[in-house]
Amino acid sequence: MKRKLSNQFFINYLIIFLLVILATAIAISLLSLSSALASAAFVKNKYPASSIVKDDYRQIDASLIVKNGGSVQIIDKDYRVVFADGKDTIIKSQLSAAEFTDFLIQSKSKGMLYHHDILYNSKGEFWLIVSFPASIRIGIDFVFNSKADNDDFDKAILIFIMTIIVYLLLLALLTFIYSKITALQITKPLRKLSDGTRLLREGDYSARVDLHLKNEFAELQNTFNDMAERVGNEIALRKKSESDRKQLILDISHDLKNPMSSIQGYSQLCINKPNLSEQERNKYLQTINQNSKKANRLLTELLELSQMDSPEFTLKLLNTDLCEYIRQVCGEFILSLEQAKFYYEFDIPEESIFVLIDTDRFRRIIQNLMDNALQYNPAGTTIFIRLEEGDNQVIINFRDDGYGIPKHLSRDILKPFVRADSSRNSKTGGSGLGLSIAKKIAVAHGGDFVLNDDGYKGSSFKITIPKI
Repeated sequence: MKRKLSNQFFINYLIIFLLVILATAIAISLLSLSSALASAAFVKNKYPASSIVKDDYRQIDASLIVKNGGSVQIIDKDYRVVFADGKDTIIKSQLSAAEFTDFLIQSKSKGMLYHHDILYNSKGEFWLIVSFPASIRIGIDFVFNSKADNDDFDKAILIFIMTIIVYLLLLALLTFIYSKITALQITKPLRKLSDGTRLLREGDYSARVDLHLKNEFAELQNTFNDMAERVGNEIALRKKSESDRKQLILDISHDLKNPMSSIQGYSQLCINKPNLSEQERNKYLQTINQNSKKANRLLTELLELSQMDSPEFTLKLLNTDLCEYIRQVCGEFILSLEQAKFYYEFDIPEESIFVLIDTDRFRRIIQNLMDNALQYNPAGTTIFIRLEEGDNQVIINFRDDGYGIPKHLSRDILKPFVRADSSRNSKTGGSGLGLSIAKKIAVAHGGDFVLNDDGYKGSSFKITIPKI
């Protein structure tokens, strides 16, 4: 890509090179044209010395020249100024031969402030000098004299051709260098962007580009880096999602396998041993019944979790006094708490606070928190429930002073099948879906459900819900 782009730049600048040559030729032609136009327009060209010269200098009429801003001087053979009219350009009245020679030489200099037209009259033996103030000098003159020496002519042509060649070579060199520099300014950032894209394609999502530029390439650089960061994040999320999906399948398989294996084993035992005592048979049937309930509860919660992820999932919202509602829900668990020898403290305001909730769904949040607290904590644990009103929301804090949740699980405890009991003990561990369901119910109500890190002993959860 770099070579092709560089060649394209070189071709473009080669075209520019040819256009510069054409522009130079046009400029010379225009300069010659402007010189011709100026010659026709300038007053100095309307009154040359030849138009007023006479053999007797006393008969020369200089009035028109002086009237148009010029001057006339006549110098005899002894270099005396015998006549002067208008603005004198020769201040002295007597010149030496050297001074007059210097004047003749300098009169053709481009730096002179006056234009001098000098004519020698051989009969009258005098020089007629017509002068006009010089306004501007424009012109390139190519003079060919057929009487010149052939050797001089050849040298002049050679010098002219060499000058043209050097000019063209210098122009070509500068064009080439400029094309390379310009191409490099384009290809270098493109190469870095190409390298970054290649690394990204090969799986290096940490690839970034730093061009140290502040032009459009900087915008492209920022766009590329943002894209790389987003792709990296998406890939990381996808990998984590895939890992979570695999772990979810393993957890479902594990949690279903145990009760189903128990059901299959005890039922097979009852079939293969028809002579079991009634006590043994009832014991086995009770085990089968408990495991079938456990499997059914797991499948029911999985179905509930799946339904809440469905676009068709809706809540049956009712205008509810949340304070009274929470008091009733808490009252339902008092007997369970006392039987487990738990203590409880409920701080619920007496005044009414109205919210829109699905009363059946929202009860599941408190029920799941209570179930977890009773399953994972020892006797003597205290449950704290506090309801308070915020600016635009209601906050329910649910806390216990039990064992708490291990630090390494705090970030993932609200995900499906994550348990504080990492051994997945069938006696103490639930389905691992309760907190995940509670989170989804709170979010579906427009609120949130989070694990607090407030430094207290035990575990602490915060439920928020919008206030009417």
